[in-house]
Amino acid sequence: MTDQTNVKIAPAKGRPMLHWVGKRPLDYVTAFPAQLVERFAPLDARSPLPASGEGPGVRAGDGLLFHGDNKDVLAWLLANGYRGKIDLVYIDPPFDSGADYIRRVSLRGTKDYGQLEGENYSLGEQIQYTDIWANDAYFQFIYERLLLMKELLSSSGTLWMHCDYHKGHYLKCICDEVFSPENFITEVIWNRAAPRGNVKRGLSVAHDNILVYGKSQEPTWHPPLLDYSEEYKSRFTQKDSDGRLYALDNMISPNPDRPNLDYVWKGVRKVWRVTKERMAELEEEGRLEYTSTGVARYKRYLDELEGKPLTTLWDDIFPVNSQASEREDYPTQKPEALIDRIVQTSSNTGDTVLDCFVGSGTTAAVAQKLGRRWIAADINKGAIQTTSKRLQAILHEQIQAQKQKGLQGRLPLDGDAAEVTPPPASLAFSVYRVNDYDLTIQHNEAINLAVEHIGIDRAKTDAFFDGTLGKKLVKIVPFNHPLTPLDLQLLKDELAARPQEDRDVVVVCLGKELVVDAWLEDYNKHRPVNKIEIIELRTDQKYGKFFVHQPAQAEVDIRRENDKIVVEIQDFISPTIVERLEIDTPLLKARIPDWRAMVDVVLIDADYDGEVFNIALSDVPEKKDDMVAGCYELPAPEGQARVGVKIIDMLGEEVIVVKEV
Repeated sequence: MTDQTNVKIAPAKGRPMLHWVGKRPLDYVTAFPAQLVERFAPLDARSPLPASGEGPGVRAGDGLLFHGDNKDVLAWLLANGYRGKIDLVYIDPPFDSGADYIRRVSLRGTKDYGQLEGENYSLGEQIQYTDIWANDAYFQFIYERLLLMKELLSSSGTLWMHCDYHKGHYLKCICDEVFSPENFITEVIWNRAAPRGNVKRGLSVAHDNILVYGKSQEPTWHPPLLDYSEEYKSRFTQKDSDGRLYALDNMISPNPDRPNLDYVWKGVRKVWRVTKERMAELEEEGRLEYTSTGVARYKRYLDELEGKPLTTLWDDIFPVNSQASEREDYPTQKPEALIDRIVQTSSNTGDTVLDCFVGSGTTAAVAQKLGRRWIAADINKGAIQTTSKRLQAILHEQIQAQKQKGLQGRLPLDGDAAEVTPPPASLAFSVYRVNDYDLTIQHNEAINLAVEHIGIDRAKTDAFFDGTLGKKLVKIVPFNHPLTPLDLQLLKDELAARPQEDRDVVVVCLGKELVVDAWLEDYNKHRPVNKIEIIELRTDQKYGKFFVHQPAQAEVDIRRENDKIVVEIQDFISPTIVERLEIDTPLLKARIPDWRAMVDVVLIDADYDGEVFNIALSDVPEKKDDMVAGCYELPAPEGQARVGVKIIDMLGEEVIVVKEV
């Protein structure tokens, strides 16, 4: 990756310019590394690495699913060869409407705790975009991401942004500024719901808005033709001599100010729809009939109808109902038919589609089905889990369909017979974390992430130092413990063994003990060379906000009492919640004194085999303000038992504690 920390962003130059408190330009963004979490490739787990132009570690052709703040994800894409490579962006961001988005997530029983410090986001808002933000924070949030999306779009690319009446007029002004009014294409009105009755003020809202902008004035644009309604087709009641059904259309222009179309035809003067020369051609083709007063009318045949042109009013697509097979229990889930129409209108087979508010995964699912490449992102782990599960099912179906066609799972070649449904662009996808690193997964990769983030040149021959940063030596302290005076003493001893070494040293760590600062001050005071400086990745001003994901932790007492197994959860902490709010653990516990507020579900397997978790007892609180019990008894099996306790927090993070009793 090049230019890690300074990905340049072009300024917005369009008009008008909406202003809000705290508006600031986005001159550059920091690009954090991406950590591969998992890859789903049922046909070939060892597909080749990409050609140049794709990000490091990204498999050629893979669908890409990112877990992290979408601003970080968009920055990573820009830094890794995707600038100008995205053909279609569809986003369904929070509407700032007072509704809850993705999944409703809040701590159990926390209604009396008030809002936490920061940008006045509640816990659920920071994680899930629960959307009750102040106008200014909301506008800046959208503005920055639109600037990044514009950089990613190809010259023929388009943005489709879902919104509603609450902020749609403001968002159009922001889009005009970012994309310029000349690149505004259209605004779609999606009639998504039946009117509700007894509205106390105003009228029942039954529609959403979708703003459509191009990167240029020549976007990819081929809207599908729709089927005509049976009511429309029933108007074709007249029959020609050969039995063809037709209807008569008006030939008079609705616009009287057309001098070139003002002429006399068959003794009747009108402003016609076509020129006199074209009228003569239609007469010769037998496509005209005349009223009793001699006015020409056009014969339109039913069997010549190719389809109804797509308009800005979409009233033929219904929302996802409770019985729909595609339903994923996300309150803002959009129907596949809606995204299908958008993807077909503004992209071609093999193009790349991006959705960085992916939610339940509908955009990625539709893109996969329509033979497009896709990139999806969400800050919510539940959204990533849902999307991954949904895409796995689709890929399995596509592989089976290919096998039935005799392709044995391979992608179709140029010589294969044409299909109505485009073949899949890929049969694999990868899941990444961006600025949210799980060091329990691929622990050896943690050093590589830090090296990539800071821009360290790796040393291949030095047994002690990990590389250089400019003219300074670099030592990376293992991330499984904070920096201690013992680590610094080992460094001091190593330098003493190298009397000719006159370079200063940079120590990279995740956290440090309090006594380190005093040790370091005393050491540097007496050293003309080999001075030591610290980069603490989570607090350093230049390299800080390197977010390290830590798994949930629990203290659980599991014991056997006579013929019963007793499980008592004594403490639980979710570092993900702590880090996302940028609060330390003591403060969180002070504000939320009961650990149960962070727990969604407790599951117990009385004889856990380490592979399949067979639930013998489940504690799922019925209401959002109810809490888990925390203490449980269940019958003990005969002989020694391996008891597993699975605790799932409000964000879907889980921890399993196992003990033999």
